[in-house]
Amino acid sequence: MTSQAILQIKNLSISFPSESGMVQAVRNVSLDIYPGEVLGLVGESGSGKSVLSLSTIGLLPNSATVTGEVILNGRNLLELNDQEMSKHRGKDISMIFQDPLSALNPVQTIGHQIAEALLIHQDISYEQAFQRAGELLDEMRIPKPFERAKSYPHEFSGGMRQRVMIALAIANAPKIILADEPSTALDVTVQAQVLQLLKRASELTGAAVVLVTHDMGVVAGLADRIAIMYSGRIVEEGPIEQVFAKPGMPYTVGLIRSIPRIDAKQKRKLVSIAGSPPLPVDLPPGCAFAPRCPARQDICETKLPELESLSGEQRVACLRKDEIQNLIATGDLYSTEETSTIDQSKSGETILSVENLSKSFPVFKGAVLRRRIGSVHAVDDISFSLSEGRCLAIVGESGCGKTTTLLEIMNLVAPEKGRIVVFGKDVSEISKSERLALRKDLQIVFQDPFASLDPRMPIGEIIIEQLQVFKVPKVEQMARMQELLEIVGLDPAHANRFPAEFSGGQRQRIAIARALALNPKILILDEPVSALDVSVRAGVLNLLADLQKKLRISYLLVSHDLSVVQHVADFVAVMYLGSVVESGPVDTVFNHPRHPYTQALLSAVPIPDPVAEKTRERIILEGELPSPMNPPSGCRFHNRCHVRQTLAPKDQEHCATTRPVLLAQAGNLVACHHPIGQ
Repeated sequence: MTSQAILQIKNLSISFPSESGMVQAVRNVSLDIYPGEVLGLVGESGSGKSVLSLSTIGLLPNSATVTGEVILNGRNLLELNDQEMSKHRGKDISMIFQDPLSALNPVQTIGHQIAEALLIHQDISYEQAFQRAGELLDEMRIPKPFERAKSYPHEFSGGMRQRVMIALAIANAPKIILADEPSTALDVTVQAQVLQLLKRASELTGAAVVLVTHDMGVVAGLADRIAIMYSGRIVEEGPIEQVFAKPGMPYTVGLIRSIPRIDAKQKRKLVSIAGSPPLPVDLPPGCAFAPRCPARQDICETKLPELESLSGEQRVACLRKDEIQNLIATGDLYSTEETSTIDQSKSGETILSVENLSKSFPVFKGAVLRRRIGSVHAVDDISFSLSEGRCLAIVGESGCGKTTTLLEIMNLVAPEKGRIVVFGKDVSEISKSERLALRKDLQIVFQDPFASLDPRMPIGEIIIEQLQVFKVPKVEQMARMQELLEIVGLDPAHANRFPAEFSGGQRQRIAIARALALNPKILILDEPVSALDVSVRAGVLNLLADLQKKLRISYLLVSHDLSVVQHVADFVAVMYLGSVVESGPVDTVFNHPRHPYTQALLSAVPIPDPVAEKTRERIILEGELPSPMNPPSGCRFHNRCHVRQTLAPKDQEHCATTRPVLLAQAGNLVACHHPIGQ
């Protein structure tokens, strides 16, 4: 970094009108951005991160009331009209949006869209611009770039679309790149690819990068400096290593400790920050974090803390900033207890068994004369079992067959191939009444808490509906509903409220309460925390752990977040392209992975520790996940395998032609011809 800031934000405040009053989205923010640095802008949903970034590129709605200055090259960008701002947008400042599918034009080719961005700001021909578009796609490691430049956005995967967005952002060598949650919806392996390319884009152009995210692990590995936002204000700012090592704001401490770590030696309860952020239309006069802060004092509720120097370049907005490290050392701030270790030798009886399960879907072509042209092999000959009181996690990239496996189990009907046994009963042999009875003991919690609850029903009725279907006496229904709300940490007095009146984390707790209504023995969890903020996610994960210990429920968990799996699960099955490639106890698989794919997955998981994250060895998988309609011959991972590249030609040929089977290898079951550590 140089001493001269390339962009200066001074006393910026942004508000929007609403029926409840003025929404104060950003409040008196001042921030300098320097050439070549990566600045991480972190905070919970609604903290003002995205609004702040949109203001610098001039994309706020006309209803916004903006005061302050955003200075670039001596000019205040807030004083420019849209036509004047368009000369800077895409040239001096560019943006990578969170959802590349909606950000790209679906009716124009990828190459045309990149060429268009070049033509607007450069005096070149269309042929030169299209040639440069292909070169940019090549820089972003998209295979056959000049051929793919003629493709449309829907023909690209999510990771490849995000690479296109990065190519668009760097097309005119901007001075500043704004990246708004660029990896949120991506698999961990694709996320690692995108973040590596984002870093490369910064190096190619020399641009400063403002990385907007809620993931402290992503920031730890990529950012040079971090700014923490809460209720529209920056509450802590400084060098990334310094802030993580000695945070001076209780909110920062809570964010760091709310994240499960893949490298944790001992499982501990995660920090769950109590309460919810205040409404931006009714902010308290003092510190906005005071109602949730474990270190608050009476003065915190009346006096607004200013952002002041703590140590070196670190600045903190907290009246007790000089005492925070002492409170951490004495255990008076977010102390967490260790969870009991799992004794694998005392496993309960097997209550769910899946044997050689396969599921395929036909693919048709033609609108009038439809004909079958192939099959998608979603699940291909997988086997696993779940014991009473245990948690089995199924992990893998999107499209590997995780959710299809769950749905096959939930159907409770004879599978296409294989066998499913639930509580000792083969589902292909049970009657309709037996199937209904089994559904009481087998419940599911879906990924999206916003879509899984009926918006027209009060939450009390949503929970009671389950009890009514199974004819639980009416006198017991109300008591059971209130008991369930208390179990998941919600107030029974709110039973008459509708789902829209609750936060995302609260809605997921309601979904869990509904799933627990009939005292199930197996709870199926399909990405139950992927849509939640990190602090809210910690509360849900702690709740699941407490329920398992209290009620002895068995969990079948699907997740792409391996740090969540490490924190919750006892056993893990790693899937790739419809098949299980490695399985075993979580500690054994994660500490000593034997399959190259498992090793790559683990190396891609970000760690919320700048020192560890920036020095660890990373394995970046090249290429995209092959199509399940036409899977590779032999080992399905061989065309992306980093271990295969080190083998002799004869062994490489064996991997490409002969499919491995699951065999015991040092405590794990591994499907690999050349397991790691052999």
